[in-house]
Amino acid sequence: MKMKYSYEELSGMIDHSLLQPTMTDAELRAGCELARRYGVASVCIKPYAVKMAKEILAGSRVKVGCVIGFPHGNATTESKRYETELACRDGAVEIDMVTNVGKVLSGDWAYVEADIHAVVEEAHRHEAIVKVIFENDFLPNDELKIGLCETCARAGADFVKTSSGYGFVKGPDGKYSYKGATEHDLVLMRAHCPPTVQVKAAGGVRDLDGLIKVRDLGATRCGVANTSVVLDEYRRRASQK
Repeated sequence: MKMKYSYEELSGMIDHSLLQPTMTDAELRAGCELARRYGVASVCIKPYAVKMAKEILAGSRVKVGCVIGFPHGNATTESKRYETELACRDGAVEIDMVTNVGKVLSGDWAYVEADIHAVVEEAHRHEAIVKVIFENDFLPNDELKIGLCETCARAGADFVKTSSGYGFVKGPDGKYSYKGATEHDLVLMRAHCPPTVQVKAAGGVRDLDGLIKVRDLGATRCGVANTSVVLDEYRRRASQK
């Protein structure tokens, strides 16, 4: 079957997510080895596992990414900066930081920009890139999302990112729900960021069609946990006559 995108184009979008809180060292190691076999863009891994990921992925094209202020973004700015410094020293070349959502909701844009800029400045000093996680499920209107896009651009971020994958919202019935990367938000974020700032989709992309859809909407990276399912399906379809 003739595919819309090449395997390399789609695998090169994937940040293989290794962030579940219960993952053991063996599972993290297996995840890095899987990322290497499938030739994805990066692993997105916990800070303490960066050194291990760097060792496993040495010699491959797969980059090591690390989360900062994860998952809720409530650490102090200096804590985030230092966490970034340590991650980069350990071998991370991509940083996915969570913005301070409470400050966004408070409209304290000066704080938000300084928070992001501190991480960006530290990461860029180590030649690492920064993706800023909005956690859109927590943001009640487009104005806040647009404000974050503009703030990220001013702060020098390389990417804006929809979600952490762990931004569950408690409803009136006490149950938790989660949307993640929606079509609406991806279109909005792409429209309100300059060309120098790329868009990453995260949360809810679980199959090949979902990955293709977010690429069509302008995302150049996507957080995926079940990478093997997505890319095995690509190979299956591509092999069909």
